[in-house]
Amino acid sequence: MSVSHEDATALLVKWLRDADHGNYTRYGYDVYLPGLILQYFVKEKRMQFHEAQAQMREIITDFYAPAWELCRRGILPPGIREYGQQATDDGNAGNGYSITPFGRKWLAEADRDIFVPTEPERFAKMLAQFQPRFGPGFQSRGQEAVRCYGAHAYLACCVMAGAAGESILLATAIAKTRDEEGVLRRYSAAGGRKRIEDLLFAKVQGNIRDEYRGLSSLLKYWRDEAGHGKPSNINDSEAFYALALVLRLATFMNDHWNTLTST
Repeated sequence: MSVSHEDATALLVKWLRDADHGNYTRYGYDVYLPGLILQYFVKEKRMQFHEAQAQMREIITDFYAPAWELCRRGILPPGIREYGQQATDDGNAGNGYSITPFGRKWLAEADRDIFVPTEPERFAKMLAQFQPRFGPGFQSRGQEAVRCYGAHAYLACCVMAGAAGESILLATAIAKTRDEEGVLRRYSAAGGRKRIEDLLFAKVQGNIRDEYRGLSSLLKYWRDEAGHGKPSNINDSEAFYALALVLRLATFMNDHWNTLTST
């Protein structure tokens, strides 16, 4: 038996929101992985203790990378929850964690994160098929967007998602004109984004143009809204949708690449 990285992350976040160790000790930690996993198998899977213990030993290493990712993001640190609490060699070797003040706030917020690959490596993998076409600028901005989402920096997430969308637009225009300097000069001028959109979509079929507008309008709005100094109400749902739109826009532009880059 093994658990995928995504499933282990989802389970770990779920457990952290209600860290149920049952009758199994947690020692001095907020989170003691063996106890959480044993309780999961006994309570959720209706296993006997000896069966649960065997399964726990088999899969516990699948949770180490997700736990470390949460440490890297400032949600968990390794170690006991407060001075003087009982520590163990096993816990200190990678099975025992506490929850930071930021982590408690993060866990109390909306639980949409468990459905999103918020670790940069996973999101990069999803984008990898588009990197050769849209370039490293697109991928780096996409990774920044998902890092911001993972930190619940929703305003910044939308800014970077919008930037990733514009990287797609610029890469397509450069492929069409074979004139990178000219495209960037046009883009930098007043009304530059509309100039590039007109270059690509003025002569294509109306349904393609309309679908692009539907995919890009919210990304542009959120980026412009977030880029100004005025207060913004961008929240979890909008940032989540922005990430989904980036991937959908990349797929759309890739599907219509020959039409859009034809001279």
